[in-house]
Amino acid sequence: MTSDRGLLQQTIDELDDVAEAVHLDPGIHTILRQPRLQVTVSVPVRRDDGSIEAFTGFRVQHNTSRGPAKGGIRYSPHVDLEEITALAMLMTWKCAVVGVPYGGAKGGVQCDPSTLSMPELERLTRRYTSEIVNFIGPQKDIPAPDMNTNARVMAWIMDTYSVDVGYSVPGVVTGKPLSIGGSPARAAATSRGVMIVIMAAAKQLGFDPLTRRCVIQGYGNVGRNLAELLCEEGCTVVAVSDINGGLYNPRGLNITELSRIMDETGSLFGYKDADRITNEELLRLPCDILVPAAVENQITDKNADQIKASVIVEAANGPTTYEADRILEARDVCVVPDILANAGGVTVSYFEWVQGRQFSFWNERETNLKLRDIMEKAFSRVYRIGQQRNVSLRKAALMLAVERVAEAIQVRGLYP
Repeated sequence: MTSDRGLLQQTIDELDDVAEAVHLDPGIHTILRQPRLQVTVSVPVRRDDGSIEAFTGFRVQHNTSRGPAKGGIRYSPHVDLEEITALAMLMTWKCAVVGVPYGGAKGGVQCDPSTLSMPELERLTRRYTSEIVNFIGPQKDIPAPDMNTNARVMAWIMDTYSVDVGYSVPGVVTGKPLSIGGSPARAAATSRGVMIVIMAAAKQLGFDPLTRRCVIQGYGNVGRNLAELLCEEGCTVVAVSDINGGLYNPRGLNITELSRIMDETGSLFGYKDADRITNEELLRLPCDILVPAAVENQITDKNADQIKASVIVEAANGPTTYEADRILEARDVCVVPDILANAGGVTVSYFEWVQGRQFSFWNERETNLKLRDIMEKAFSRVYRIGQQRNVSLRKAALMLAVERVAEAIQVRGLYP
């Protein structure tokens, strides 16, 4: 096997491995290897100069046996149906691991949002929504922000859907602005979930996280919020990066100052008390905790044997390839998988969805306490399975998820 295989094939390979380990019924295995729904749509948009450009959009639902489909929408020139299908499958496992009653979905539009004006972005979002409107809804499929989308994009989706049905439907999306039913805890929820998992892992593995050096690849919403939360807890972040490269100071970075510079200049590199490094160099830095929080396929069979961290916590989706995972496992590097580590976002999305449907809202402290309880219990359950069955945390998490989804399929039965 080589690391040139796509994320979808890697995700299926992992399912196949676990299916054998849990003695999964062959029929259920067949169901889980394929998505229940794939939609590809054309998204024509009138540009500001009056010309028309057609983009391609996707929405995939992997499985809905445990509840409505749930998953983000990303805008990227690299989006394709295979990637979206893989991410939808990962969302199924993620929801099952933390026990929220959703199935997995994902969506996206193949575009470069940096080349679109705000009016063009709104027109693209609304047209994309209108093309998939029959497949989404608070009881069908609930989108959320993902790469290059945000609360404003979710507001446009909610409004477009609401206009279509004739009344306001706050439960059709999560990650909305607070003014229309969003959760005050949602923006940092994924990062807070990762931080909770890091602390839980430290407790189980018997080390003090305050004495350990953390490296974070990615300084977008997840990476930046995580760096700030870890520093609030007293942890030392020695390196961070974005798409243009990174910064490293073995004594630790002043994250408050770094974020201030980022806000003022839009770049990490106004910060002077650190050495500039590449993203490839960042992954190989001497550290205790490595958090890939950027995009998929960052740790591969080409660099896994050079990783110096003793613990990797996957804040991004699919950052470690199938082959790299085997190398890391052989080296006794503890990897907390994405379907567990970054499940804080979908957990708080679930809270927001519940509140939107009930029109009864919780404050930020109450939401964060509920999140902590769910994430700690999920980590404890996965860790216990790993110890009992002598498998990695990734395999333990996937075993738990697959068994939960399989049980739902068996209980519901096959129609007709």
